[in-house]
Amino acid sequence: MRLFLRLAWRNIWRHRRRTVIVVLSIGLTLSMMMMYDGMIAGFEQAIYGNAIQVLGGNIQVHANGYNDEFGQQPLLPLPDPMAVVLEAKSRPEVTGASRRISTGGMASNRTGAFAVSIIGVEPAEEAIVSLIAQHVSLGRNLKADDNDMILIGKGLADAMKINVGDRFTLVGRATHDQMRSRSMTVAGIYDLGMGSIEKRTVYISLAEAQELYGLSGQATEIVITLRQLGTEQPVMDQITRKQQGVEVTSWQTSFPDLTKAIGTKGAMMDMFGVIILFIAGIGIFNMLMMAVYERTREIGVMGAIGMKPRQVSALFLLEGAMIGLVGVGFGIVLGLAINGLLGTVGMDFSKFSSLTEYTALISGRMYSSLGLEKIVGRVLTALIIAVIAAVYPAREAARHEPAVALHYV
Repeated sequence: MRLFLRLAWRNIWRHRRRTVIVVLSIGLTLSMMMMYDGMIAGFEQAIYGNAIQVLGGNIQVHANGYNDEFGQQPLLPLPDPMAVVLEAKSRPEVTGASRRISTGGMASNRTGAFAVSIIGVEPAEEAIVSLIAQHVSLGRNLKADDNDMILIGKGLADAMKINVGDRFTLVGRATHDQMRSRSMTVAGIYDLGMGSIEKRTVYISLAEAQELYGLSGQATEIVITLRQLGTEQPVMDQITRKQQGVEVTSWQTSFPDLTKAIGTKGAMMDMFGVIILFIAGIGIFNMLMMAVYERTREIGVMGAIGMKPRQVSALFLLEGAMIGLVGVGFGIVLGLAINGLLGTVGMDFSKFSSLTEYTALISGRMYSSLGLEKIVGRVLTALIIAVIAAVYPAREAARHEPAVALHYV
């Protein structure tokens, strides 16, 4: 086997320029795919990670039966919400865990009535990780002991034509489908640049929500925020295993639109990468076919000294695999270097924050990951294409009769 490896290595460098072109095509394609993977991971963290924080955290914990009535925002109290919070905070992946009460209702004044989601939060706990708290543009954030105070979005403030200090009527659904109304004072206005969310989501203190909706000392939801997307499963498994009477879901289930958007981007790049690698495979095919014709007499000599056709074929397959390996190695090194630089320096995407609603969450520079999220699949794809490209030339080489090949001019 060592002899075959030495022969294959020597043969692929006989025509250096030809080999370098093929290696560059494979390597550059793989490095660009790694760069894309790294940028997508950075985008997901910068945009989708922030969007998930706004929409309701990486993980949500509810009482059993909640998901059966998900669209109705049922007020099902958790059996032991503080135990879930402490369990979540014991995990190193978790940056924050807090109790909430979430229900639906209406915000109304003389301008009109607007359907809203009313969320009772623990202001001190959520201020650590909440983008809402970080984007209060007017007034102040909520306090734990606030009574009749509310935090609203700029979109709703504009629609209702109100400002900090103004009052309006808030109607919310309490337990047993009772409707409770209260006149609320605007403590602050948050501005995310996401009009649809700002218009439909308002926040009050958890204590206020407990008193207003008949849930004294209780909570209907635990929101858990993680350091990074993709690390949800271990946390979910631990909570499910140790806490009874709860349903644990991740953002992939709770926010299917975000999951679909991320999946679509990845699928498109996978398809694009395979096409580019297939083109590089044509280069390997062409290179080895030329080698078959250029080395016809050499193939005859190998047959004359006793090398079997399957061994000749294996030698050409090995050459194709080696070219693929060299290209993959070059691509990985280049991809890591590019992503390492982008992960350190970052890219300024703040000028594109107005393109879509979710890109409004880009606060400044976006930092790439190393792009290793899909590296195994990328490498295997490149190697498989390289070997497949070598199959026909290897077959042609094995079909040469030694006596005929030795007289080839």
